[in-house]
Amino acid sequence: MNATMSKFGYPETLVAEYDHWAVLLRPKQVSLGSLVLASSSEATAFSDLDEAAFIELGSVIRHVEDTLGALFGYQKINYLMLMMVDPHVHFHAVPRYAEKQQWEGLVFIDHGWPGPPDLSRANATGPEMNVRLVRRLREHWPRTGPTVA
Repeated sequence: MNATMSKFGYPETLVAEYDHWAVLLRPKQVSLGSLVLASSSEATAFSDLDEAAFIELGSVIRHVEDTLGALFGYQKINYLMLMMVDPHVHFHAVPRYAEKQQWEGLVFIDHGWPGPPDLSRANATGPEMNVRLVRRLREHWPRTGPTVA
């Protein structure tokens, strides 16, 4: 675990853990199902990751897209690698929705649609809703490959 993973709530927000990556629920939900794909290494440059991490990333992304698609039916998905405040290699995976989404009684709005995700405007989920989101994602995560939390 590195400091960036900790900042995004690891291990409480852990959805699935791989040899080189951890999939975390983004505590501030930009849209329903927003995730962080965090390298478990200390690398602060994408090019510093070892080859195995790049190879494994393909499976991680397939699992992200398959799970979010099956659960929430997003229209598009954006991957943002910003690493300005949180230095270790990580992506924000933001599912995109043209319409408001409802999940367990809460309405989720994709404030940036159809433009770039608006990371400054998160849907107010709170700790209890985030726990339920993590649980639902874990239940539907592929059982082959990663260690599911």
